[in-house]
Amino acid sequence: MNILVVNAHPETKSFCSSLYQSAIATLTESGHTVTTSDLYSLSFQPVSDRHNFSSVKDPDYFKPQAEEIHAVEHGTFAPDLAAEMAKVEQCDLMIWHFPLWWFSVPAILKGWYDRVFAMGRFYGNGRFYETGMMRGKRAMLTLTTGGPVEAYQPGGFNGDMNGVLRPIQRGMFEFVGFSVLAPQVAYAVAHVSDQEREDLLEAYRARLRSIDNEAPITVGSY
Repeated sequence: MNILVVNAHPETKSFCSSLYQSAIATLTESGHTVTTSDLYSLSFQPVSDRHNFSSVKDPDYFKPQAEEIHAVEHGTFAPDLAAEMAKVEQCDLMIWHFPLWWFSVPAILKGWYDRVFAMGRFYGNGRFYETGMMRGKRAMLTLTTGGPVEAYQPGGFNGDMNGVLRPIQRGMFEFVGFSVLAPQVAYAVAHVSDQEREDLLEAYRARLRSIDNEAPITVGSY
């Protein structure tokens, strides 16, 4: 498979970044073609504006979706953006690695999605969800939390993790057609032992070795 592995943690020595590096190594060893987007290392600009385009349709009034459609038709996406778009289009599986910040992804990853997943290229023209343009591809979240697993259960302090992740898994992945694999969540990683962290890494490696055979989950609509 062609697999795009994305990292959105600012610290290269973090456990989240260790998960990212383990994914690259394990998937490569398993014979997959791995492409990466380490967003902080790339100094990726997350703000969506006119810089998304080498030229714009309307220099006087910026309407993002209209400019995206124009760029699809005329090939005027900025080079850095076009490169990231190609990575997504060429992958069979996309895996995001990130720390859960304020019940969501870090701003750099949200901005990557905002800029990369352009109207007319990844969605639109009546193609959403089951008929989305990414149909046939799969996507997966790998994330770390500060709180323990008990906090993310139904009735827990923070609520069910499935509900926490629904805006991403349903509103971002499934919206453009991806099938979603079960999230890989490492809970309270700053508060466990070195051995427990190594066990978490090994469990992740073991899962990735057979990821091509894994069936998608049902995320559920709102």
